Amino acid sequence: MKRRLLLTMAGVLVLGSAARASPAPGEQPGGYAVSADQLQRAVAQRFPLRYPMGGLMDLDLQAPVLRLLPALNRLGTEMAVQASGLALGRSYTGAFDLDFGLRYEASDRTVRAHQLRVNSLRFADLPPGPSALLEAYGPALAKQTLREVVLHRLRPQDLALPDGLGLQPDRITVTPQGLLIGFVAKPLR
Repeated sequence: MKRRLLLTMAGVLVLGSAARASPAPGEQPGGYAVSADQLQRAVAQRFPLRYPMGGLMDLDLQAPVLRLLPALNRLGTEMAVQASGLALGRSYTGAFDLDFGLRYEASDRTVRAHQLRVNSLRFADLPPGPSALLEAYGPALAKQTLREVVLHRLRPQDLALPDGLGLQPDRITVTPQGLLIGFVAKPLR
């Protein structure tokens, strides 16, 4: 056990030194960095989306614009929404505002959104009946849309050095530039 601890400590030092000396793309001292642009591109690939609501109306969701919230260690997003259909008579434009935490999924090496919070759903000039319907179902729809969205996938080569040193991804920290994925020692088997 002491030997494993010494190897892990040496690995952390080597990983930190390698990142300082000549960092590979994504490597940073103390972890692996993912830029805000990389996150935005990954999320945008899933949109636009259309959700029919029982033949009464359709909701069209546009690609979210991500916000980094380092003080909360979360990401925020505003997503444009267009509501149209028989129940409305015309189209209405609105916006969802949400924020979410992040988690690492080891099975496919991904960083995913989780713990979604809907902060607001706004539609200008929407009549009271459809407005009540959207207020009732809109937050669930937003959570379904972004639940477990893959924000980044680490490549095997991104994890080769840490894995060889007995390390695995752990804490994800939101910084003003993007994300920093930290590493910890793998549990002993």
